[in-house]
Amino acid sequence: MSEAIIEAVGVEKSYPQPDGTRILVVGATNLAIERDKIIAILGPSGCGKSTLLRILTGLSEPTAGTLLWHGKPLNGQMPNVAIVFQSFALFPWLTVIENVEAALEAKGVPEVERHKRALRALDTVGLDGFETAYPKELSGGMKQRVGFARALVVEPEVLFMDEPFSALDVLTAENLRNELLELWLSKKMPTSAIFIVTHNIEEAVMLADRVMVLGRNPARVRSDFNIRLKHPRDRKSARFVELVDYIYKVMTEPDTDHALPDAETTAEIILPKGGITKEAVKKQEAPLRTARYQMLPHARVGGIAGLAELLRDRGGREDLFRLSEELVMDVEDLLPILEACVLLGFAWLKEGDVQITPAGIAFADADIQHRKVLFREAALEHVTILKQIDSILKRKADHSIADEFFHDILDEHFAEDEVQRQFETAMNWGRYAEIFDYDRQSGKLIQTEATSEPALVPSPESQNLKS
Repeated sequence: MSEAIIEAVGVEKSYPQPDGTRILVVGATNLAIERDKIIAILGPSGCGKSTLLRILTGLSEPTAGTLLWHGKPLNGQMPNVAIVFQSFALFPWLTVIENVEAALEAKGVPEVERHKRALRALDTVGLDGFETAYPKELSGGMKQRVGFARALVVEPEVLFMDEPFSALDVLTAENLRNELLELWLSKKMPTSAIFIVTHNIEEAVMLADRVMVLGRNPARVRSDFNIRLKHPRDRKSARFVELVDYIYKVMTEPDTDHALPDAETTAEIILPKGGITKEAVKKQEAPLRTARYQMLPHARVGGIAGLAELLRDRGGREDLFRLSEELVMDVEDLLPILEACVLLGFAWLKEGDVQITPAGIAFADADIQHRKVLFREAALEHVTILKQIDSILKRKADHSIADEFFHDILDEHFAEDEVQRQFETAMNWGRYAEIFDYDRQSGKLIQTEATSEPALVPSPESQNLKS
């Protein structure tokens, strides 16, 4: 095994709640970032990928467990790392070279030295000639190259990348991936390891030496394995397709354990020398609990209906990998729609395939008004928060209630940044299903009288009578 630069041992992250308990967002996690490796981490939206990245970079303190740098605790010091973010995060009032130099200036590097290093970094990423340009003059791909140069100029031992290609168009993203891989394989990058957070399964299999797949509620490592394929990798090779399909299965069937085909998983736990001491693991000061409340996938009704129609047209069953390729959708975009269809009883997921259910067929075949009725029935049967809202509104004398009530309920079960996303999804589904209306100005949810049958379309005869 390669030398571990960063080790996380029993690392957890939780957030305090108003009732004094703590929501566990990242469960006890052990992982190692090894020298000469590209490690990719995948997982559904909101599972804690970026939270884990912030912990590993020293930007966020773990609530429990210990973080080791070359086998020793960090003790509040920042490790020698750099981060490339999804958003370009450039200073618009600075030129390209000034943006790159900013990282060195923050470290106190003398002006002449930082200028030389910035020029070398820009040359490495192919931006020589654009030193005096401003960010507004650059394309998205060029802006991200500036981000790469700014990260590489500090010569980090580990380069962290948080979905660095997701804001780019497909062709630009593919070009940058190839350039990144070329720099890495040719040893032109002054870094010993790369840790990349991504939602693109093919990207992970194309770039990484090792892939980790996270589950959620709380985040935990569900699969951790080496990619034993030489570069350059062929997307159409049997092994490549097999690995992509395996990751799809792991991500779409969170309650099923899948064996990695014809390969051994890597050891997930790398203990520090001498084991874990009492000082290495912090004790919780408040009761700890994981989120047991149902998490809604962040999918719009239009996407749910579109997938149901597509499956209906294709005979009712489709391979997820093939579906993702044909729709040109990353798993981050496709997975919430799939999860929503499964939650509502419109589809099943099994062995990397999605299959429409009889309820899904009825939904796909229905007209606009009857779809609302079917969606309402499915939502009230399967979605906890919508059942609660419907029940409370029926019992209330004025058939209304403040949205704060449901914010408080969600706040008991989810971290702060997830509460609003859950609420917005519930509002979108509930209003479409005509379970309630929502007045944002007053912050009130108000019961509506939803029709149980499709609306009648006036006949030509009745229209003639009216005229």
